[in-house]
Amino acid sequence: MEHTIPIKTPFIKLEALLKYAGLVGTGGESKIRITEGEVLVNGQVCTQRGRKLVPGDRVELGGEILLVSEA
Repeated sequence: MEHTIPIKTPFIKLEALLKYAGLVGTGGESKIRITEGEVLVNGQVCTQRGRKLVPGDRVELGGEILLVSEA
């Protein structure tokens, strides 16, 4: 399923986006899922928890798709 996530700031960090969107329950879970290569950013595996995402970026985890947009 695809969800649009509007942000009011210039960027949001990957681990924060996963928590904000409810795809993970805790920061610890976010860290594990990212470092184990379960997260795709713009179609490529991303293992950087602090990766800065900007409007237009697409994140995938467990069949869920998040599209970052401007608020």
